[in-house]
Amino acid sequence: MSTEAVKLLATAIAISIGVIGPGIGIGIIGGKAVEAMGRNPEAESTIRNTMILAIVFAESLAIFALVIAFILRFI
Repeated sequence: MSTEAVKLLATAIAISIGVIGPGIGIGIIGGKAVEAMGRNPEAESTIRNTMILAIVFAESLAIFALVIAFILRFI
């Protein structure tokens, strides 16, 4: 197996594993936020703000995985 093939395989594994967790987490966050808004509509703005903040933190992990994948690919 050539070095280039190993780099491509490492890139694919890094981004695929690195995005699965945040993707599942964002789905759970969104589902729970909609459920909470359905139970307590008066607190929608607070729930929405907290949900957006949690999604940003989860998405930052996916961006970190993308950066690692690029480093593996080009170095």
